[in-house]
Amino acid sequence: MTTFDDLLARAEALAASGERKVLGIAGAPASGKTTLAWRLAGALGNRAKVVGMDGFHLAQVELARLGNADRKGAPDTFDGVGYAHLVRRLAAGDERVYAPEFRREIEEPIAGAVAVPEDVPLVITEGNYLLLDTEPWAQLRPLLAEAWFLQPEEDVRIERLVTRHRKYGRSLVEAQQRAWGSDQRNADLVAPSAARADLVVTDMELPNFAV
Repeated sequence: MTTFDDLLARAEALAASGERKVLGIAGAPASGKTTLAWRLAGALGNRAKVVGMDGFHLAQVELARLGNADRKGAPDTFDGVGYAHLVRRLAAGDERVYAPEFRREIEEPIAGAVAVPEDVPLVITEGNYLLLDTEPWAQLRPLLAEAWFLQPEEDVRIERLVTRHRKYGRSLVEAQQRAWGSDQRNADLVAPSAARADLVVTDMELPNFAV
């Protein structure tokens, strides 16, 4: 079984390299990406910062304008070009970068919410589409010093999704429909991208999973 300590050791090696590295954590919705990223950053202290792909969600008003509000979470409902550009700046590590952050309680991104000073050796970025081989997402893989793909048991992942949707106000039926609907379509889309990862984690326990 892959343990958190195993993954922390890999992240520590990246942070100790002497130059800026970007670690990417990919996977389907509710695979544990955000939880793992923040646990790693907590253990590494001032040696790491977390910058999530979800900060590049298009705003609700723009999704409504495009007629994509019911598809929120699909690849084309993100500013993928902007995200790739930001990761390129993060990988260069020669300037302070301000990154957006997604606030799930309001379902909107907040600009400039995460400061990444140039002296931080490791940036951890996480999201569903880091390893897709279609543009603009394909620009990301060469920028990542390492890429991990989280692949828990499907029943565990679905349960997390339903719990997450219930937490943010959906009924049980609505939560299940979302988990098996648009969320599942996105999960099916990213599953083949596991082949582009340096490490596929299938059996890791993540206690206190943050939904």
